[in-house]
Amino acid sequence: MQFIVNIDVKEIENAVSFYESGLGLQLIRRLFGGTVAEMGGGPALVYLIEQPDASATAPGTSIQRDYKRHWTPVHLDFIVEDIDAAVKQAVSAGAVQEGETKSFPWGILATMSDPFGNGFCLLAFAEGGYDHAE
Repeated sequence: MQFIVNIDVKEIENAVSFYESGLGLQLIRRLFGGTVAEMGGGPALVYLIEQPDASATAPGTSIQRDYKRHWTPVHLDFIVEDIDAAVKQAVSAGAVQEGETKSFPWGILATMSDPFGNGFCLLAFAEGGYDHAE
């Protein structure tokens, strides 16, 4: 099975810039009149989808998109080699680190949010990774 990742963003140009410079993805192509950016560089394609602030989140709902930091039950973990360098790179591109970087037997974790309020984590696995999870 393959999968793709879709991320709603308020401004497509700022999103492409952040996901390139902050997380190391590369723009592959633009679609749908330039409102969608296909990004590569990981195990799944990421589609940045420009959606206006305050637009409906789904048909038949009154819930509106809000690009302040928000909660979502799904987020991405970006696996990195050097957590400190990855945090610095992401923050310099507009991410926010949400709390201290934490160490666990399985690795090091930094919780972050992108400039559009989407949460993500930077994760540097220790040797054996989740084999050390309790």
